[in-house]
Amino acid sequence: MENYRKDFSIFQHTHYINSCSYGALSHQVEAAYGEYLKCRNTQGADWMYWCELHEEVRSRFAKLVNADADDVAVTTSASASLSSLISALDFTGTRNRVVTTDQAFPTEAQNWHAQSRRHADVVHARENDDGQLDLGHLAELVNEKTLIVAVPLVCYRHGALNDIAAITKIAHDAGALMLVDGYQGLGAVPFDVRALDVDFLIGGALKYLLSSAGIGFLYVREALIDNLYPAQTGWFAQADIHAMKIHGNEPAPNARRFEQGTPSVPALYAAKAGLDYMLNVGVQNTRDHVQGLNRALKDGVRALGGTLACALDDAAQGPMVAIRSTDDHALVAALQEDKIVTSCRDGNLRVSAHFYNDMSDIDAVLAALEKNKALLV
Repeated sequence: MENYRKDFSIFQHTHYINSCSYGALSHQVEAAYGEYLKCRNTQGADWMYWCELHEEVRSRFAKLVNADADDVAVTTSASASLSSLISALDFTGTRNRVVTTDQAFPTEAQNWHAQSRRHADVVHARENDDGQLDLGHLAELVNEKTLIVAVPLVCYRHGALNDIAAITKIAHDAGALMLVDGYQGLGAVPFDVRALDVDFLIGGALKYLLSSAGIGFLYVREALIDNLYPAQTGWFAQADIHAMKIHGNEPAPNARRFEQGTPSVPALYAAKAGLDYMLNVGVQNTRDHVQGLNRALKDGVRALGGTLACALDDAAQGPMVAIRSTDDHALVAALQEDKIVTSCRDGNLRVSAHFYNDMSDIDAVLAALEKNKALLV
């Protein structure tokens, strides 16, 4: 793997291995923010270019997941993506069940439960002891009343990678729609919306896509778009965003109808730069590289007597490795003192490598864990 660390200033002084929270800042993304500021200082407002940039970001999200650009909405967050989609769903018919999971990121589950006032019946599929979803339990919950099944690509708490193809088959066999929250994997795990046959995919640019908060996206299967009318909308969702009509709502004929108001313009600059960088590196190259680092990390944790939150093989492990701790916040702080940036959730230390990490980062983590064995389970 090429040495990309030179493009990320943080590695001059820190072992940054926390991409599940926020991707490291590259010089290219930093320069993109500078380009935005230069535009503001020299032109004040350049709406036509910003609209073009919006389309360029859309095309790059589409390329990332093998979609058509017309099937992708560029939003301000995964939450905005999901909220817009949910506003277009009808829970008053015979199909009102939502099957989410105990792995759901809070914003996803909270959005579904908020629909209880719209007659949604929300149920949760449990996970097995190994951290993967219990597909038998999920299949029991999916029935003729199920409108949609929503699962994460990678669990944010412990890093288990779900079998999206198998879950999609369960959903579709019952006549239900299928949504994937890809935020914790996209950029580090290959994802093909066509090959996996999903109906919806949400994600954002903050983590493994290297850019910034303020940009998310939603993929919608083309055949579904015409019959979905979001109640959450805005001028960027209109068929002609420049028409400025106020006596009606004319949603775009494509996935743009799931957009809302003015996009986060500074974040568009960052998103384009981050996506360009990630597409150049290659998601499969990243996957292969990170799996090697994660194997070394897991072997090292076991040798120290530590406990992995998910003892999974490579194929079932996302880019994150979670390590059990007696005090996960104290362990994150202890590693920070050794200039190692990680994060934690649910009693687990989360270590999330990306293409810019190497064995020096893994060795540093293992050395710090050995110093702090009292905080390991």
